[in-house]
Amino acid sequence: MRYTGRDMNEFAPLPHSFFTPSASQVAARLLGHWLVRFSPEGISGGVIVETEAYLEGDPACHAFRGPTDRNRAMFGPGGVAYVYFIYGCHFCVNAVCNAVGKGEAVLVRAIEPVFGLELIRQSRSATRRVEQLANGPGKLCTALNIARDLNNADLCAAATPLMIAVNPEWRAYRREYGPVVRAARIGIAKAADLPLRFYLGKSGFVSRGGKPTGRQTSAGE
Repeated sequence: MRYTGRDMNEFAPLPHSFFTPSASQVAARLLGHWLVRFSPEGISGGVIVETEAYLEGDPACHAFRGPTDRNRAMFGPGGVAYVYFIYGCHFCVNAVCNAVGKGEAVLVRAIEPVFGLELIRQSRSATRRVEQLANGPGKLCTALNIARDLNNADLCAAATPLMIAVNPEWRAYRREYGPVVRAARIGIAKAADLPLRFYLGKSGFVSRGGKPTGRQTSAGE
């Protein structure tokens, strides 16, 4: 099963408690669950297949130098969205983790689009290949029309424009498309060697680049 819901009421958000551990734990556990966008045009989204963790004290983390107007959402409670604009051309979406004031988050790098495909294709008209519709953080936000107005959105609310929802068959999905591979993060200059990128090794929907560390994790099982 990939998707059965037809309206917001058929999705159950992950609880705030899911996001209270460190981002390094949450990043692996998110794989296989749903990222869901609710808009006036309809519902779109898919299965999270790739993430990266950004931690307290991590030089690559936006929160490293303390709160600013841009990153303030990162210092809030776990389970809210941190959305930022990068390179003057695209947005990235993160799930804030850990305790209030810690400044940690998980970047959602890629999803497998499984519902709202026509909406996604309209937003990502530059490509027709389903594998390339949301296989990168910028592509993903374009595909789901995620922008700065969703910064601070409650990802765990029953009525929200952006939700991380329970996939009832996430274990089966992970078995089919795993193992969970842990690798170095992509596209950063600082702390680039830290193995804080997680993805499903058999998924055809992850972004390209990076080399696995050779370690695998069963976090969240």
